[in-house]
Amino acid sequence: MKYIEEFRDQKLAKHIAERIRHSVDPAREYHFMEFCGGHTHAIFRYGVQDLMPGNVHYVHGPGCPVCVLPTSRIDLMIRLLREENVILCTYADLLRVPASERESLMKVKAEGADVRMVYSTQDALKIARDNPESEVVFFAIGFETTTPPTAVAILQAQSEQLSNFTVFCNHVLTPAAMSGLLDAPAVDGEVLNLDGFLGPSHVSSIIGSQPYEFVPQKYGKPVVIAGFEPLDVMQSTLMMIQQINDGRCEVENEYARVVSREGNRKAQALVAEVLELRDRFEWRGLGWIPDSALKIQPRFSAFDAEQRFDCLKNTGDLIAKDHKACECPSILRGTKKPVDCKLFGTVCTPENPMGSCMVSSEGACAAHWSYGRFRGQPVTSSPQSQKAASA
Repeated sequence: MKYIEEFRDQKLAKHIAERIRHSVDPAREYHFMEFCGGHTHAIFRYGVQDLMPGNVHYVHGPGCPVCVLPTSRIDLMIRLLREENVILCTYADLLRVPASERESLMKVKAEGADVRMVYSTQDALKIARDNPESEVVFFAIGFETTTPPTAVAILQAQSEQLSNFTVFCNHVLTPAAMSGLLDAPAVDGEVLNLDGFLGPSHVSSIIGSQPYEFVPQKYGKPVVIAGFEPLDVMQSTLMMIQQINDGRCEVENEYARVVSREGNRKAQALVAEVLELRDRFEWRGLGWIPDSALKIQPRFSAFDAEQRFDCLKNTGDLIAKDHKACECPSILRGTKKPVDCKLFGTVCTPENPMGSCMVSSEGACAAHWSYGRFRGQPVTSSPQSQKAASA
């Protein structure tokens, strides 16, 4: 199939759905985690779940980098904006993510801080060039997909001697998050029921399929790397079911038109030149995971915001305060669905988000709101939800 329309073809979808229906074992349940937020939206937007037999379930995972960013990292940027005269450049989603005490970058901007939305690292570099008298900080965030552009931006800044440009690095790593999920103890009695992963699309185009091979080897969970289109998701689901039925456990690549085992070695080399592993990093919902994020190498410390600004070094007094009633952590762990949250669809909407999963375009709550909020259990406003929102 060469064209996007073919990946959304109704007849082909029905054919794959029929194959899945004949392949499933009616005596068992199948639970597959779609790790990528793009998969979550494809599943909701195109009604993929509705085409599955009743014993095939999709589990939403931590596949949204904005969603998994801990509140404390946004709190640090709010502190920076209030203590230093800087221009902060960031992506649109981050502006509205709730921080501690119902703060956000958008609210600080309304107070007068210079916070600017950008579409790319190149926009941030241009702002630094155009404002040589100001300190410009780029709030870098994302999985392996957006990491190479950050590395390139740092190399460009060094080449151009942009001494007023720094990066606040928050790039996180997908395979480590899979380990964190599978190693995590039960929280409040919540147990993750999982048979395998639909591996992320864009991330895998950078790192390849090889980094996931430890998942079947160590944890006995198959991984099928899936493309973004609905037929990609359905075909990957069929491949996962066939693995389980056959007693196999391996990494398969449905997205072979883009992803190779080795990945994009040029992009990997760029990242390795500029960035290195952090000993550990905190993920919303998953806690502290070792070797799960990147930081700027010491030889590029001149472009590292965490090294330039003292208020980003002394973080011992920083205690993140997430909304007590928000179920984003459990949703990111795959143990709850958006409709299990008291706030969802009542006081928590895209216009008034209480948690990060409702803000980001890749968040599970945003997807459920946009494409499926009336499916499953009904969501109605209640005195309990209003009370929880004010807690």
